[in-house]
Amino acid sequence: MSTEKLDAALVAELKSLEEEGRAKPPERVITGYIPPKDERGPRYTLAGVDGEFIRLNSNSYLSLSNHSALISAADEATHACGVGPGAVRFIDGTFSYHKKLEERIAAFVGKPAAKIFNSAYTSNCGLALTIGNRKTHWIGDQLNHNSIIRGMRISGVPSNHKGIFAHNDMGDLRRCFAEVADDIERVVVIFDGIFSMRGDFAPIDRIIEICKENENRFRDGVITVVDDSHGIGAYGDTGRGTPEHAGAVPDIIIGTFGKAFGVNGGFIAASEMVVEAVRQKADTYIYTNPLSVADCAAATKALDICDSEEGLELLANLKNRTTQFREGLVDLGLESIPGPHPVVPLMVRDTTKTRRMVEHLFNKGVLVVGLTFPVVPRGDESIRFQINAAHTRSDIEYVLACLAEKN
Repeated sequence: MSTEKLDAALVAELKSLEEEGRAKPPERVITGYIPPKDERGPRYTLAGVDGEFIRLNSNSYLSLSNHSALISAADEATHACGVGPGAVRFIDGTFSYHKKLEERIAAFVGKPAAKIFNSAYTSNCGLALTIGNRKTHWIGDQLNHNSIIRGMRISGVPSNHKGIFAHNDMGDLRRCFAEVADDIERVVVIFDGIFSMRGDFAPIDRIIEICKENENRFRDGVITVVDDSHGIGAYGDTGRGTPEHAGAVPDIIIGTFGKAFGVNGGFIAASEMVVEAVRQKADTYIYTNPLSVADCAAATKALDICDSEEGLELLANLKNRTTQFREGLVDLGLESIPGPHPVVPLMVRDTTKTRRMVEHLFNKGVLVVGLTFPVVPRGDESIRFQINAAHTRSDIEYVLACLAEKN
């Protein structure tokens, strides 16, 4: 037996992806980290490429990945308990570090309880498996993350038990409620907090208001869920994310430790009963080893930093650099999507021009993400910039100068 026939079939499938423009380019390999110095933020080196690079394609919004306190916490936990848990959670794979992180993140987002996962992706899938049944109707934003969509597919949501509303369109959300069948027992309204390719946010206060209008129609009510992976830690006055910014808190919060907190893993925070149901029913929690104690200790330390004066200073610099970059784009006459989030899209609206600008920035030592047709519709081609707290004023000035050369 061999994979020879399978390999031949996969060649054809991958060729189709390439012809459609959806194939991923070869992965660049980061080989080194150069710490910030004076007016210069951190730089990175790449395998096979000369020079040093500014990363404006990183989710590490608070620049905590290389923080000495996180590294020390991870090292201490590893020496205390080892590099891996050796089992799933319910077969003695739960360590004190797992419990401490769950208590810490629940308190941080203001929920009674939480469960941690290996990623926000598996958190979304686990929640869908937990709270969905044959009498559940799901409603989601048109631009929801793939993990939310995949979670509904894994849990077997039929087409007549889901509704999609136009992005942030509250009138269309009302339409989705009007189409829910009378025999439905619970409705789940799920949405991203920050939409990661655009940097805009869900109007959570208005979503919750509409959900309350419909709550009494259904036996189990209407459950609101936000995936705030790009908001938590990096958004709001104290880093509590999109709920803090919008002034309204959904019933269930899903998030990640792999972005603003600079570590790894995801979580579901909710009522004690929802979290216990997750522990009992979520396949993506039950049947896989948990995070290492090093990840848990580092993430807990990241939360402690976020709640300190240092954390507020990082958040303030992140806001300042984001404002500097957004205002710089305006000064250059370039188009973006307004908003205070550090995800800043540059709307290029042309595939060839987008690719040339990404290449130009790379040659100047700037790493960014270009989104071109057919990944996005014609006319929506863009470059996604992500500001981090360790970026300096001179870093942003340099990037804007590079853009000015191609404008």
